Amino acid sequence: MAKTKELSKDTRNKIVDLHQVGKTESAIGKQLGLKKSTVGAIIRKWKTYKTTDNLPRSGAPRKISPRGVKMITRTVSKNPRTTRGDLVNDLQRAGTKVTKPTISNTLRRQGLKSCSARRVPLLKPVHVQARLKFAREHLDDPDEDWENVIWSDETKIELFGKNSTRCVWRTKNAELHPKNTIPTVKHGGGNIMLWGCFSAKGPGRLIRVKERMNGAMYREILSENFLPSARALKMERGWVFQHDNDPKHTARATKEWLRKKHFKVLEWPSQSPDLNPIENLWRELKVRVAQRQPQNI
Repeated sequence: MAKTKELSKDTRNKIVDLHQVGKTESAIGKQLGLKKSTVGAIIRKWKTYKTTDNLPRSGAPRKISPRGVKMITRTVSKNPRTTRGDLVNDLQRAGTKVTKPTISNTLRRQGLKSCSARRVPLLKPVHVQARLKFAREHLDDPDEDWENVIWSDETKIELFGKNSTRCVWRTKNAELHPKNTIPTVKHGGGNIMLWGCFSAKGPGRLIRVKERMNGAMYREILSENFLPSARALKMERGWVFQHDNDPKHTARATKEWLRKKHFKVLEWPSQSPDLNPIENLWRELKVRVAQRQPQNI
């Protein structure tokens, strides 16, 4: 039998109010669109317990005492990388024998769930200040400004294997707390390197970089691929070019080339790949490549 939907507290109180003014159960049910038996059950509960609130239900007692719940909650709050096995052992030493699913259910009732730790750039104080300055300067920029930015980046795709993930216990919306993340650095291993760009109007060109990229090669890529992409995307007048602070991008020769081409370049804080929306595009690309399970370059 399907479980019936529980009446809201307002509806239950309305039933009692109508009963107190002398209406019959049938009349109340007809007015509120409820079964007579449902109305009668609410009225009987009110007469017996003087409340329409849900009463405590009987059931098996909790395996973990309130003190034990506090202990394991405190443990994962201090160290989110604590495993369920560790918590089982902690409770067993305290005289309580439970299973790993019981640990999960108990922590979930405390608002905690096991999640993969987010990988974020390793930030020094100078990086934090630069990112904060960037955010404050662009806080009130209208959507139209961001729609006129062409985002660019390089990425590597690994042929085999994926970086391991690690689970942490955290509350909702706490995925970026330092305790719940795994710091990463740029230039991790990979087998194929790509350069690409896109804007709100769509994707630009995507090319494979077959050799080790230097400043001259980067400027050649911009000349042969970025400029045609900008034209194909039909960007509005005054569009802005974004790239990060890789040495190839910030080299004097590259800056001079950009100046001669009259590029308006978005000032970018170091160690901030997570601020670039092209990272979402790379993620989608890598997921689809992995689904094809390629066996060679």
